Amino acid sequence: MALKNKRYFWIQLAQDFFKSKEMKLLRKIAGGDTHTIIYLKMMLISLEDGGHIYYDGLADNLAEEIALVIDENVEDIKITLIFLESKGLLTRKNDRDYFLEQVPEMVGSETASTRRSRKHRELTALHCNTIATTCNGDIDIEKDIEKDIDIEKDKNPVELIVEEYQSRIAPLDGTQFEILKEFITLDGMEAKVVLKAIGLAADNGKRNFSYIKAILTNWKKDGVLTIAAVDERERQYRESKISNRQGQAKSNVPEWSQPNYVNTTSEEDKEELEKRKRELLERLENGGG
Repeated sequence: MALKNKRYFWIQLAQDFFKSKEMKLLRKIAGGDTHTIIYLKMMLISLEDGGHIYYDGLADNLAEEIALVIDENVEDIKITLIFLESKGLLTRKNDRDYFLEQVPEMVGSETASTRRSRKHRELTALHCNTIATTCNGDIDIEKDIEKDIDIEKDKNPVELIVEEYQSRIAPLDGTQFEILKEFITLDGMEAKVVLKAIGLAADNGKRNFSYIKAILTNWKKDGVLTIAAVDERERQYRESKISNRQGQAKSNVPEWSQPNYVNTTSEEDKEELEKRKRELLERLENGGG
């Protein structure tokens, strides 16, 4: 399903990116500049998935699949992958999911409407000759900014869900779209709850629809239909984990060491214990026989 308000992504390199030890080492190996370019290209193709690169099994290995996308030599890509993994810049979640660790802190994005507004402001600024001059476009700029804010605020909740799903999970087909929409229209679930489920799936690396549907189904069954209810559920879960940890810690402490401990052993049991103690001592004195 195509989105009217497309989202654009980019990477923002830190000023000292090429001064880092990892980048200096990468550039020093044979063909280092080529491997650096491959790394940057890999970052770019991973942007929409937040740094994840997925091996779909179309080629014999990940390097060959990446080569199909970025048009670089397969052997050079293999060397780059080995280097990145050895330096902790690339981690393997499973046989199909690889993650570029630096990407999340570098990613930037904006919607098409915001992009248009920004370009409009840049063009208008070019017509301003001096700071003291009041540009005729200033009023239009302010209106454009307000319009952008209204677009984001008044955007259809279902459209927001589609945008979030497609930017963080995968393309959304018509059947999946109808299922998500029914959680809102038929079950009375807040749109923010569906967005929350999508976010949880993405944060846990679960890029599949069934995982999100399972979360929403469980919440619906438990009557969790508002974002306030989801937050309360999470709060209770955190408290229960803390309580369980405290309970486990307490159970490791011997009962007799507690300050209020009371010995409830009966006299008969004490006599039996004393008898066994004497028998053990006699056996030890006789050489354990």
